[in-house]
Amino acid sequence: MKYRDRAGVAQAADETRDADAALRLSEAHINPTTGLATDYLNRFNEAVMLLDMLSSCPELRDDFLAWEPMSYREHFRTSHFKTRELAIRAYDGADPNVRDTLDTLAVTMTIVLEATRAAMDADRRPETLAALAENAIGWLKPLIARAGAIINGEPVGTRVLTPQEVVDKLMKR
Repeated sequence: MKYRDRAGVAQAADETRDADAALRLSEAHINPTTGLATDYLNRFNEAVMLLDMLSSCPELRDDFLAWEPMSYREHFRTSHFKTRELAIRAYDGADPNVRDTLDTLAVTMTIVLEATRAAMDADRRPETLAALAENAIGWLKPLIARAGAIINGEPVGTRVLTPQEVVDKLMKR
């Protein structure tokens, strides 16, 4: 009988620790179920915002060209996110399938942005900038939405395009 009592106490302690951990994650704006934070998507949302403004403000081209890709860990290491260490630990402990899906989406968005940057660096005409920006936004917004859904715990089931498939579609191969 004492063995069962100890098991019950141990289980209650585990449940309390789990509840405390979930609360800490939630308070840090990290999804306690996935261990991921939507703050990472701000990198991509900022780029989309610049692209969106390029048609009316071509002078923002240099701001867009200055955009730098960063991995999830790099983003939080360099951010002012108060609980950045917790965000990195939670990411490292996240389900590998969920984390890999987010990483694939991030690499895909980075490829779109880098291809757009390279094209904008080569052709500076305002009409070209606007067309490139519009095309990139069309690719990025659904990818950002999908990444947000993954971070917020929606099932990973839907197949995500590989970075090469995205490049092939961009090049219309």
